[in-house]
Amino acid sequence: MSSVPQPFDQGRQTITDTIAGLMAAGSILLSFIAIGFGLIIEVQPRPAVLAPVAAIVAFVAARMSVRYQRLAMIAVFFAMLAWVVGMTLAVITENAII
Repeated sequence: MSSVPQPFDQGRQTITDTIAGLMAAGSILLSFIAIGFGLIIEVQPRPAVLAPVAAIVAFVAARMSVRYQRLAMIAVFFAMLAWVVGMTLAVITENAII
């Protein structure tokens, strides 16, 4: 038995954990659209709008749940990468940025 308190109950997932996981996954999806995959599914990718929104959603998901903080951290890094690559592709292909 450990005297160190556990940050969360490892056997039980709350509704907050589920919502935070879905928000982090949604942030990754927004990042995919911002990176330029929106052109494939014929949605206008607006990297200057979608990537910061994806990062904010990932930050909120990280704050909501300890269980999905790692997934949310990955989503934040992916949003930063999506912003850089999406802005570069938008400038090269002369698509809308905002």
